Amino acid sequence: MDLIIIGLLGGLITGISPCILPVLPVIFLTGGAQSARFEGEGDTVPARRSRPYLVIAGLVLSFSLVTLVGSLILGLLGLPQDIIRWVGIVVLALLGVGLLVPKLERLLERPFQRLQSRKEVKNQGSGFGVGLALGAVFVPCAGPVLAAIIVAGATGQIGLGTVALTLSFAIGVAIPLLVFALAGRSVVERIRAFRTRERGLRIAAGIAMIALAVGLVFNVPQMLQRLVPDYTAGIQEDLADKQADALDLGGLVTDENRELDNCTNGAEELESCGTAPSIRGIAEWLNTPGGEAIDLKDLRGQVVLIDFWAYSCINCQRSLPHVVAWDEAYKDAGLQVIGIHSPEYAFEKDAANVAAGIEDFGIDYPVALDNNLSTWTNYRNRYWPAHYLIDAEGTVRHISFGEGNYAATESMIRDLLEDADPAATLPEPTEVADATPELGSTTPETFLGSSKDINYGGGDAYGAGTTTFTLPAKQPADSFALEGEWEIATQFATPASDDGSIRLTYRAAEVRMVLAGEGEIIVTTRNGESRTISVDGTPKSYELLKTADGETGELTVEVPTGIQAYSFTFG
Repeated sequence: MDLIIIGLLGGLITGISPCILPVLPVIFLTGGAQSARFEGEGDTVPARRSRPYLVIAGLVLSFSLVTLVGSLILGLLGLPQDIIRWVGIVVLALLGVGLLVPKLERLLERPFQRLQSRKEVKNQGSGFGVGLALGAVFVPCAGPVLAAIIVAGATGQIGLGTVALTLSFAIGVAIPLLVFALAGRSVVERIRAFRTRERGLRIAAGIAMIALAVGLVFNVPQMLQRLVPDYTAGIQEDLADKQADALDLGGLVTDENRELDNCTNGAEELESCGTAPSIRGIAEWLNTPGGEAIDLKDLRGQVVLIDFWAYSCINCQRSLPHVVAWDEAYKDAGLQVIGIHSPEYAFEKDAANVAAGIEDFGIDYPVALDNNLSTWTNYRNRYWPAHYLIDAEGTVRHISFGEGNYAATESMIRDLLEDADPAATLPEPTEVADATPELGSTTPETFLGSSKDINYGGGDAYGAGTTTFTLPAKQPADSFALEGEWEIATQFATPASDDGSIRLTYRAAEVRMVLAGEGEIIVTTRNGESRTISVDGTPKSYELLKTADGETGELTVEVPTGIQAYSFTFG
């Protein structure tokens, strides 16, 4: 019941949020206006009063199925994860054309004729097909409820609670949309000028659907959401805070991970936080004999440190020297380090890429490729890096999110090793310098792909596709801007024809860039100093500059065709 209430509240809030705006004209015209009673149409069959309900029912059904099992089915079939969205866009466009060409609409709606009476078949379709198409492309604001549903669906953790949460969320979203559709019908029936113009409203609905389909192709709804302030953000945060015991951004709370809440992030003393959740859903193991899997139950008697990381994450790169040093210093005394590589990018799922990162960082301990974020979700984790310290009895005793807290973590490692074997001889504590930047002292991680375009400071619209960019006369601090013709893909940007350039304003002592492909980039600082960096192979983090102390600066990166730019990271 708690999950149902959470889902309904989250859905209702989402249903009145700015991300609903792009679909409202279609709901108003196709679900509402087309179900009105029109005058002066001669032998026209009366409008279907059930149409608004069937449009919303189709949306709820397809949205729930796509969210819960779409990712799993596509993965099993080896199909791209966005194929359902593209199919939905195509169907939406066809239905829009169908409203302009009635014969085509009847043909498209024929599979759903059983949902309407024979008399109504003579007129327009039921609207259920419209709802199915809308549900496949409908991506509402990812609040705390939807985030948990998506994680559960993507990782296969679909139980009765997840289904209840999903359906209640979809129903919560549907209620405001249904009210809007019924309001559309009421407006049409109350205004005489509308009641005599059924054909005109059908044409308007068709144009609205085609416009939505085209807008989805060019990510117009996302741009609209960035322009309109989210007036529901505060309510969403309150919901997340109040329901933290039943819902978590990292994943759903289960009996296996519930007691992790007993640990305080970065505590200075050992705590007791329940039996460590299992390591599950691993695609491949690296640095183990024959690629054999590791079961935590088989490590009882040893102290275990689990490190969640990703090889291109700058925060992980600063943390790894400490983890590697602990492994080298204490493995003979009974410490077992396990790296859980949970990718942030698609390219980080590639075992060869991860293996190259393991070699670069000098990692000898076992690394599990958590490509579907199954273990990440089982630990309800949400940070790169994150450290979970487990004692010899299998109990989680310490959790540390993000960088820092290294001295305290090492001290607790030593305490647990001594508890496990009082006769153990421990070496001197490691002396790896803590390079954690002061919070807020550096530019946030900056992504260039269309799915996470963060800190873009140019004047041109930024979205998927090929666009010619010009540098702005004045660029905001902590931002990037492009010049030249660029192809913006989901996770990276690459020059489309001729070479392009990127101008970056930053605050950092170290600036790195994740690049792939083959060629040479030229990095030029504000004072005119230049250096050439060779790029060769799969995505990897390259150092652009490094200074003794942090600075506020600007640099330009000239990028040739054939090189993909993923992100900037700062230290």
